[in-house]
Amino acid sequence: MQRSRLRTALLGGAAALLTAGVLGTAIRKRRTARHVRGLRRSAATGRDRTFATDDLAGLPEPVREYFATVLRDGQPHVDAVRLEQAGTLRAGDASSPWKPFTATQYVTVDPPGFLWDAAVDIAPLVSLRVRDSYREGDGSASVSLGGVVPIDGADPSPELNEGELLRYLAEAVWYPTALLPSEGVEWDAVDGSTANATVEYGGASATLTFAFDDGEVTEVHATDRPRRVDGGYEPTPWTGRWTDYETRDGMRVPTRGEVVWHLPDGDLTAWRGRLMDSSYDPW
Repeated sequence: MQRSRLRTALLGGAAALLTAGVLGTAIRKRRTARHVRGLRRSAATGRDRTFATDDLAGLPEPVREYFATVLRDGQPHVDAVRLEQAGTLRAGDASSPWKPFTATQYVTVDPPGFLWDAAVDIAPLVSLRVRDSYREGDGSASVSLGGVVPIDGADPSPELNEGELLRYLAEAVWYPTALLPSEGVEWDAVDGSTANATVEYGGASATLTFAFDDGEVTEVHATDRPRRVDGGYEPTPWTGRWTDYETRDGMRVPTRGEVVWHLPDGDLTAWRGRLMDSSYDPW
């Protein structure tokens, strides 16, 4: 009798967990679909713009070499892209454990916008859903258990909006036509291998120093990217590094990267990822 009751209780518990998981997945998918529709609705698509070498006149030499390397004459401008990523990330300090993640990212170029939707494994059969978004000039972030139970988040603020615009600019190496002057990016020479790129949108301005080698972007650096600390923000030096370029849809893009915060007590590598797949103008 006791074994029968125990078996019934275990089966009931398993069924409840399964039901909760199914409902959580359905809720998460609906929220993601709604956010993606809103992102797409505000974006300009079907612009029928193409790259020409004449577009490079007046640009700093390393920037001209970069575009000549990663773009072909007649390359269509990217309006939107869906990126599939996998890797590891960590929060906290350098002693924090690395956690594996998979993510889908949706990006629009005109206007700049994105949704990064990641599943982070924290224990067997347990994951956090992390969303980072930038839409119509407003940034937001959320962390939830299974995409249902809220744990943490950040609402739009001048600091977060600037940080998300910096992220968009740093990751534009995955959709490089977005870095062209015709897409609103202003380039200023620093030296023979670096140049500053600035983009403005929604009242925010973002500037990154791009480092080039053999026609490829190898690093992007911000001197004071806003970093969330104890519910507020601290301007902190930040670097993104890019490697392993491949040709995707006619464009040369990096397929591996990492990001590093340069803290007073040492560097903190916070994200390492791979570009698993990319679909341009797909959604």
